[in-house]
Amino acid sequence: MVSGASKDISDAYTPAASQARSFTAPFPRVAYFPDSFYEVNGVAHTSRHFEAFARRRNLPFLCVRAGDRTPAVIEEGNVWTLELPRGFLSFVLEKDLRLDPVFFRHIPLINETLARFKPDLIHITGPSEIGILGAGLAHHLHLPLAASWHTNVHEYAARRADWFLRLLPKQRSADTGQKIEDLMMATVGRFYSIAKMVFAPNPELCALLERTTGRPCHLMPRGVDAELFHPAKRTRGPDDRKHVLGFVGRLSIEKNVGLLVRIQEELDRMGVTNFRFLIVGHGGGEAWLRERLPQAEFTGVLRGEKLSAAYANMDLFVFPSHTDTFGNVVLEALASGVPAIVTPDGGPRTIIGDRKVARDGENGRGEIGRIVPDEQFTAAIAELMDDPARLNRMRQAARAFALTASWDSVFEGIYSAYEEIMPAASRSSAAD
Repeated sequence: MVSGASKDISDAYTPAASQARSFTAPFPRVAYFPDSFYEVNGVAHTSRHFEAFARRRNLPFLCVRAGDRTPAVIEEGNVWTLELPRGFLSFVLEKDLRLDPVFFRHIPLINETLARFKPDLIHITGPSEIGILGAGLAHHLHLPLAASWHTNVHEYAARRADWFLRLLPKQRSADTGQKIEDLMMATVGRFYSIAKMVFAPNPELCALLERTTGRPCHLMPRGVDAELFHPAKRTRGPDDRKHVLGFVGRLSIEKNVGLLVRIQEELDRMGVTNFRFLIVGHGGGEAWLRERLPQAEFTGVLRGEKLSAAYANMDLFVFPSHTDTFGNVVLEALASGVPAIVTPDGGPRTIIGDRKVARDGENGRGEIGRIVPDEQFTAAIAELMDDPARLNRMRQAARAFALTASWDSVFEGIYSAYEEIMPAASRSSAAD
């Protein structure tokens, strides 16, 4: 868990998106190696938007990713894709995410593609088999390497060890959990130090990565499609008076989904009955949640218009994760006119607290959501359900805030930051 950062640390970092400027020379040729692309997670979500940005701008962009297609290079204008299958030795990391320990068998085809594409730099998203290959090839080809941080793997490791930590005395459990986090952070930080530049989605992570890697870090926030995620997608009728408490994400321990059950139980004890849960996603904790939330609606994974309608039909977005580096789903909820309740840890609070009114408000209270510890989630929900005028004002403010976050500005900023690690010779060559 990131801690010890000053409350105004965000003032020390300028988002890469805000550094975007007009380019007189062609953009660099980027070879992008994402950990995932088709899966349901933040890395895949951002990666799909990154490739879409390159297509809109017709930028020279090669995406090397895992997929189900027969290995082949697809060239569509300046945007190339090389999709490589994982083999029978691959194993499951998450419900829809696998790792292939012999992915290096694809090195000859990747090398051949890179030789034809002639990238100016390589960008990886993490220490997966694909990221390790990308880092190794950058070193072999003497290319600058950029790396973006998308997943708090150090915190995930501690959460996944929770079954063991619960067997230890309380103080030893806390100490051991912290050692697991520290050891994992040191290991992953060593990998990221290979890069010339790192990107992270929130200021605390940028500070942590700069300390751990000794490399400059730029903020890489996220954008949202405000046309897809829109309050007008709401389909509930006027007679539906129950408050819908929504969650979208992986149903797993690191998302702290057990708090949803606690909220249900506490609201029941308070005599609050005019609510129901709408839970979108899948994961290892789904069966456990279904058993304890029999009145909740579980939709599974949704995409496109079905997902946007699900968001718009919510009244409050309840996101109890302590480990998310940013929280794309929080921004999607805000774009749908749904205020969010989040924890004081990690990236989602930087979204809710991005406005001065939220940062200065009592207990982190702001116009677009609430930032509260686990034990205050239920009280915050009950308070807002009991104040429809305030909730309506927050819905409008949430939508207005989300309209300021565009994917184009995010990726323009990334390209601007690339210039810091581009060799002078490459910049001169691109300008010719």
